[in-house]
Amino acid sequence: MTRRSLSNHRKTLLIFLLSVVAFLFFFVYLPYTRIKTKAKEVSASAKELKATFSQNDISLLKTKLDDFSSKYSQFEKESQSVYWMSFIPYVADYKNGVEAGTYLVDAAKQAVAAISPYADLIGFKKGHSSFVEQSAQDRLQTAVLTLDKVLGRIDGISADIKQAEDRISQIDPNRYPKMIGKTVVKDKIVNLKEQFYGLSTLFVDAKPLLKNLPTMLGKDHEKNYLILFQDDKERRATGGFLTSYAVFKVKDGKISISNSEDIYSLDASISNHPVAPKEILTYHLKVPQFNIRDSNLSPDFVKSIDLFNSLYKNSSQKVKYDGLVAIDSNVLVDMLKIYGDTEVDGIVFSAKNTPQCDCPQVLYRLFDLVDRPVNYVKENRKGILGDLMYAIFYKALGFSPSKYWGTLAQTMYQNLQYKHILLYFVDPQLEDAADKIDFAGRIKDFNGDYLHINNVNFAGAKSNLFVNETVDSKTTFNSSGTISREVVITYRNPYPGSDCNLERGGLCLNAMLRNWIRVYLPKGSKLVDFRGSSTSVNTYDDLNKTVFEGFLTVVPKGKAEVDVKYTLPNSISTNNYQLMIQRQAGADTTTLQAEINNRQVFNQPFLTDVVLKNQ
Repeated sequence: MTRRSLSNHRKTLLIFLLSVVAFLFFFVYLPYTRIKTKAKEVSASAKELKATFSQNDISLLKTKLDDFSSKYSQFEKESQSVYWMSFIPYVADYKNGVEAGTYLVDAAKQAVAAISPYADLIGFKKGHSSFVEQSAQDRLQTAVLTLDKVLGRIDGISADIKQAEDRISQIDPNRYPKMIGKTVVKDKIVNLKEQFYGLSTLFVDAKPLLKNLPTMLGKDHEKNYLILFQDDKERRATGGFLTSYAVFKVKDGKISISNSEDIYSLDASISNHPVAPKEILTYHLKVPQFNIRDSNLSPDFVKSIDLFNSLYKNSSQKVKYDGLVAIDSNVLVDMLKIYGDTEVDGIVFSAKNTPQCDCPQVLYRLFDLVDRPVNYVKENRKGILGDLMYAIFYKALGFSPSKYWGTLAQTMYQNLQYKHILLYFVDPQLEDAADKIDFAGRIKDFNGDYLHINNVNFAGAKSNLFVNETVDSKTTFNSSGTISREVVITYRNPYPGSDCNLERGGLCLNAMLRNWIRVYLPKGSKLVDFRGSSTSVNTYDDLNKTVFEGFLTVVPKGKAEVDVKYTLPNSISTNNYQLMIQRQAGADTTTLQAEINNRQVFNQPFLTDVVLKNQ
């Protein structure tokens, strides 16, 4: 090669290198720096927007959302300068993420536009409002009559969320490393995808329920709702002992209470009770007949409602209802925390703790009113619960909506999530919607491993107020390819016993817990060992699950333990192993510790259903 040709070759190489550098500078580095700058502006705006939500000011929220939307639009415009590299999977993921964000911003803007004209109805401040000057009844009526206008954009919002979900679903976490330096990458992407999928699914599944809210609140025809109060301190299969009931009528948002009584009066309205089922005859104390108060025997709320209705249809006090709502003591306590002490029939109820039971005063006061024996006839015994809920409800309407309604909505949603509120609708469409968002108390079908522990307090006073439980779940993958499981449930009652001498008027709250236990597992599971039951262990199928059933007692200042070992059916593989653990309603003092193949995957209070994976 001559010197001249070598020189030309070097010049060509230099020009090529300079071209590459220039290309990278203008088409990669500069876009990156501009994108990074816009991303910082979006992040700062997002923080301001998040802080604005807590202020319940619709005008300020709209302003901050418009600012965020503008900055995000600029960020997306800069991002488009690198979309030409979408043949690179990481850039394709980036493009999908940015576009998903655009659809979510549009959904948020539609939502704010929908609620702005009626912001004061749902707890946002909006300058002067005639709404806050209306009576409590008129406020709710105004809210109901305008709900359909607020919900008119729900289809458009749903479409935007679906577009965002389609793009996020295309992002593959498996192409990313677990860590980059000290930063978690892969698991964070997985968690973000799962959280978004859960929220979008919740919104889509809840849409039929949301769109029917005006109808449910009596916009066209009067609706009757049966409210059942479950005493979760005396736990039963669906959450608690059915202690009282109330009938609420709703027409155009105007609510009236037509009846509120002790559940015993409902049982007394049935002339002939059938013989108690074998579960009650076997485990309950001296209860030969089947009563409404004991009808929630199945852990599946709808199945228990079927049993309830089989008795309720024979009651002279029955009413035709459109829906049934079961609530427990947590709802009462939470509402009193929000709205303060409330007086009913000259009695003050409070959410503050009382030393008599180391529990909220409202619970002790109700127990004292209802359960303490006296030498006179108690008027309105457990019916006072309905009156108390009614009083709190109207107290809520008496406040300015912007002050408490947002907090109330968040609290009630959490109570639905935690199964302190269970919903049942006669309308199959509404019932299906409630089921899809897990508000219907159903035992779920699951394509994988499954666990549900159901404890029933049969004649153990209010012992569940004092007993706490720890569940240790262990999954072992055997070399043969089979899967072994061990579940240990430990019950502890650290408190002294109550004075249960009824003749001298003792209030028997903490006594020996008589606990009927059922462990629901994948159908076809084989029992290896069941220790801790004081009776022989029964195995049978129920609700498309295999059930192991036993019985135990826990005394005050005592402890008991159940250890269940079993193998899973061959249909459940170690590949992509997943375990759903469904929480029993009313089980608020349970801690769950879970281990899969010698790796801990969960260790915290067990508040909602969980799906655990072997990752």
